[in-house]
Amino acid sequence: MSSSAPAPAVRPPHQQIAPPALTRQLRRLASLAEAPWLHADIARRMAERLPLIKMQPPRVLQWSAFLGASDALLRETYPKAEQRRVEPVPALRERSRVELKPGFWAALRQREAPAVWLPTEVEAGAAELLWANMYLHLSPDPEALLALWHRALAVDGFVMFSCLGPDSWRELRELYAALGWPSAGPEWIDMHDVGDMLVHAGFADPVMDQERITLTWSDPDKLLADLRALGGNLSPLRQPGLRTPAWRRRLLRELERLRGPDGRLRLSLELVYGHAFKPAPRLKVAGETRVSLDQMRDMVRGASKA
Repeated sequence: MSSSAPAPAVRPPHQQIAPPALTRQLRRLASLAEAPWLHADIARRMAERLPLIKMQPPRVLQWSAFLGASDALLRETYPKAEQRRVEPVPALRERSRVELKPGFWAALRQREAPAVWLPTEVEAGAAELLWANMYLHLSPDPEALLALWHRALAVDGFVMFSCLGPDSWRELRELYAALGWPSAGPEWIDMHDVGDMLVHAGFADPVMDQERITLTWSDPDKLLADLRALGGNLSPLRQPGLRTPAWRRRLLRELERLRGPDGRLRLSLELVYGHAFKPAPRLKVAGETRVSLDQMRDMVRGASKA
């Protein structure tokens, strides 16, 4: 008689993100006068989905708040909610603090500025809505990030997020491959894998959808400037070291291949949207069950809302 061990669970592929490159780019983006223009547009598209959820969260936690460009939209949608912020690196936290610094008379009326935390500082159950616009695709470990989001949410709260999908900048990737150049960008995870990760992290009722848009430019210099404003190439397979002026001139020439029938340079973008809820914890049935006070409180709150 023989027996075989159960097959290990298949883990979704992780994104190819180089952490040192990510840290450098986030520090650079913290010096911008305003958040990237594309992020502001996607925040508006994402906010159009909020009426689907009837909850009025008393606390809203913006993850990567400055680059998410969503503050005005969330304050308009939830005028009575306490707005809290998380920033991924100290440079962005300081940027948020400067943005939130009250004027002289406002400072007299409030003792401290709104909370701006680093991810490791966020308390459990800090908000009923965790909003993360255009950040998940930056994480080298999205599963760990979703676990942080789950912990930061109160029971019955919900997460709403947007990120780039794997088909983003497809034409630029194909161009680099045809030229034999290293990767033009990281490999992002598929929408369905994100949904599986949400369930694995403890979220319930995940809803995922996607949108495809095409961005166009009149000339390659403007295209490169906009891509830089959105963040650099975070792939660990990118070209190491600095590029030369001669390489840049060739890149500008090669980008002409991206012109469409209308004469404009074109790049595709795959946007992924998702939301899910944090349910009350379920206890496993056993001969003896130990329950923490926090779990008891969460289960009582969940039962009272049922």
